[in-house]
Amino acid sequence: MANIIFLGTGGGRLNLLRQIRRTGGFLIEINSLRIAVDPGPGALSSLNELQINPMSIDAIIITHNHIDHMLEAPLLIEAMSSYMLKKGGTLISAKSVVKGDKKGDRCITLYHQSKLSQNIIFGAGTGKKILIEKKGKKISFRLTGVKVKHDDEDGFGFVLEAGGKRIGYTSDTEYIPSFHDAAYEKADLLIANVIRPITDIIPGHLYGNDAIKLLRAAKPKLCIMTHLGLKFLQKSPELEAARIEKESAVRTIAARDLFSYNLNSGKWGKYKKEKTKKDLQKKLAE
Repeated sequence: MANIIFLGTGGGRLNLLRQIRRTGGFLIEINSLRIAVDPGPGALSSLNELQINPMSIDAIIITHNHIDHMLEAPLLIEAMSSYMLKKGGTLISAKSVVKGDKKGDRCITLYHQSKLSQNIIFGAGTGKKILIEKKGKKISFRLTGVKVKHDDEDGFGFVLEAGGKRIGYTSDTEYIPSFHDAAYEKADLLIANVIRPITDIIPGHLYGNDAIKLLRAAKPKLCIMTHLGLKFLQKSPELEAARIEKESAVRTIAARDLFSYNLNSGKWGKYKKEKTKKDLQKKLAE
């Protein structure tokens, strides 16, 4: 199983406040694990709408200390820890998220941190094998932090390796050729936060033409763009994805809320909950 589910694909303050696109980040399902990445506003409602039990999440990755990337992480910690009744779940985050930034602001309260089974501070340049215990078994994946240029100096992108797959995520960053080209080279999937189309630049973020440069150099098998800003949405995400694909020669998709991509089958479409044995038994009993 290697699946990416987009809980929210919007970026920028207008999306954040008006929820034109949700801002809930995405879910990685791999090696029997569920990992929530940058769960901002809308993450919990998307999980519930998709009938994915929040208590089934095993880990959270928060790449930086911004509200659109972490607001609902405390709620997911409450789910992972069985309503805060026992320790549970793994948090992997930038130092600023749990220790505070230069002003002392932190995303996750000490109370919520105390309920985690693992609280791992992570960053650019870090490479670590993450072990998670689930149903008596130890399941692992490798995580490598990638440098970003963004407001939070502790922030990071990453490459996650598990089940023979390499999944890259840029997080929020300007394009840094000297780091990004090699870090994301030949990834099975690169999830890129591209907030604006063409050459419409916001400092600290990727825009369309820089995404083309990155894809030409790194040559991932597929790029899915997310964290799309209002101007990107107004231009037509699908047309911009087609332009980027044509100019980079890398298959490119503009993400949509509640859609998923299966890395094994290559299928992209609206997420459908897999039928469990219990579901089938219920259907037969009707």
